[in-house]
Amino acid sequence: MSPAEPGSPLEPGTEAGRAAMRALVGAPSTALTAFDFDGTLAPIVADPRASAPQPGVVEALATLSSLVGTVAVITGRPAATAVDLGGLDRIPGIVVLGHYGAERWVDGSVIAADPPPGVALVRAELPALVDASGAPAGTWIEDKGRSLAVHTRRADDPDRALELLSGPLADLAERADLRLEPGRMVIELRPRGVDKGAALTSLVEEKAARSILYAGDDLGDLPAFAAVTALRERGTPGLTVCSSSDEVTAVAEAADLTVPGPAGLATFLQGLTARIRGPVE
Repeated sequence: MSPAEPGSPLEPGTEAGRAAMRALVGAPSTALTAFDFDGTLAPIVADPRASAPQPGVVEALATLSSLVGTVAVITGRPAATAVDLGGLDRIPGIVVLGHYGAERWVDGSVIAADPPPGVALVRAELPALVDASGAPAGTWIEDKGRSLAVHTRRADDPDRALELLSGPLADLAERADLRLEPGRMVIELRPRGVDKGAALTSLVEEKAARSILYAGDDLGDLPAFAAVTALRERGTPGLTVCSSSDEVTAVAEAADLTVPGPAGLATFLQGLTARIRGPVE
């Protein structure tokens, strides 16, 4: 099966997605391709500190970077953490936006404004709140610097932990003037006014991209999908790709194309590269 055939890993299920694929392949030097990290480039693991990219995916992105205008990663993690865990500095010219766009990693340095005071409030109160909630053993807090996340994946009863924590965390987020962001067995408290949609839109404008691809897997990626839709309405072809999971179905329902997790994305990237390069003489 060639990469362009219907039913192949490159065939979007929507006409808008197919049009975006044609635009990207036809003029790759003006395309922007952007990717979430956890669950998209890297498989989800019980301890996010042990995350690592899917084998072959960084090499595929490095090859893609020589063919398209921009390769970017937009993640909820600190930008430097994503670079370190993923070895993303091996990708020439990559743009890494961390904390949903509040940070930017550039040639080994991170550019970011100071976090709002509510983050310090949450940092001070969150441990006692989790203890008081009665959340099952294994529930733990990740301090990301500009935000804090409560993970339940390793808890004795992950769904019960989320149920017990959702109300108290919502109250704390309101008092701290932070946004509550649910995800795959995690609830994050982070600054308002930043999301992956705003980050993607800003990057598209900065790079004067004439076509867009965005790939993600979780609820935090839906603003980026919405941004792609809005940019389409303004005349910029865009393709949304879901790295699928059984835990979150809303992202697959919103996507033009679904691939089977990070392994499927690696296959997709290899096919995309082959299609851009065209037939071998």
